[in-house]
Amino acid sequence: MLRLHDRSSWDRVADPDLRRLIELRFSQVLDGEPYDPERHGEWIVVEPGDTGESLEEATGVPILSNPFTEVRYGQLDFLPVCEVLEEHATCHEMVYILNDDGAGVTFFIPKSPGIDAELLSLCAAFATQSADSPSR
Repeated sequence: MLRLHDRSSWDRVADPDLRRLIELRFSQVLDGEPYDPERHGEWIVVEPGDTGESLEEATGVPILSNPFTEVRYGQLDFLPVCEVLEEHATCHEMVYILNDDGAGVTFFIPKSPGIDAELLSLCAAFATQSADSPSR
């Protein structure tokens, strides 16, 4: 996983469309302020080899399970607890808000080879389409 904290970290993202989306989101959320993880949350690009379980362990965010119903992804009544799960042309954007100040964790899940099939399946099942994404 690639943790993003500043411009130099998102410059390491190879996909130019994903990099533009990350730059846009940083601009929208920071609104000219310097990045502060306590105030602005954590930003993560999922990389090949990352799994839902490894992301949950690293962040404490329930991606593949619903802590309110104890239902896991793949079971009939599963619903994700993220605030936003949006499909873009080259990735999915999954946002969890963790406190009343709005700080949380944003995952960018590329639609590319090597990305965990279970994560991509969850995204395909529950994502809403962003305005910048072509019709499915």
